[in-house]
Amino acid sequence: MITLIAACARNGVIGRNNQMPWKIPGEQAQFKRITMGHAIVMGRKTWESIGQPLPGRRNIVITRNPQYLAAGAEVVASLDEALALTGAAEEVFVIGGGELYVEAMPRANRMLLSEIDAEFEGDTYFPHFDRRQWRETCREHHPPASDENFGYSLVTYER
Repeated sequence: MITLIAACARNGVIGRNNQMPWKIPGEQAQFKRITMGHAIVMGRKTWESIGQPLPGRRNIVITRNPQYLAAGAEVVASLDEALALTGAAEEVFVIGGGELYVEAMPRANRMLLSEIDAEFEGDTYFPHFDRRQWRETCREHHPPASDENFGYSLVTYER
């Protein structure tokens, strides 16, 4: 199963200057809990924004640069190659960025979107998707915690 997982603002923003334009510790902890123990596939820019491998997960980085090195991760040239590496894994998470979400969406079975209750300026967006091809199967609202400025809803879409 291929799952896209992302946090996006109401206006679709997922990043600005290679960073997420918000910090929501509860949402980040949820991402960790959901992806722990699974393969995560990301583009080079996402890898560089994180700066290190995410522990407890198989980190796979896609780049067009055949000389690229990512300490603690496996480097591949395509989504097909990344998926071939994961073999019969129960679930593979695509964690970004924008270009990779566009490429992976036609093959995805599920999307887990943390919809942030705010709009932000940004330069990277989650791709628009045809909601007729997806059904919303779960929506969990999380109001802002005492150390957070924004609430969010974790929405599961499946097809």
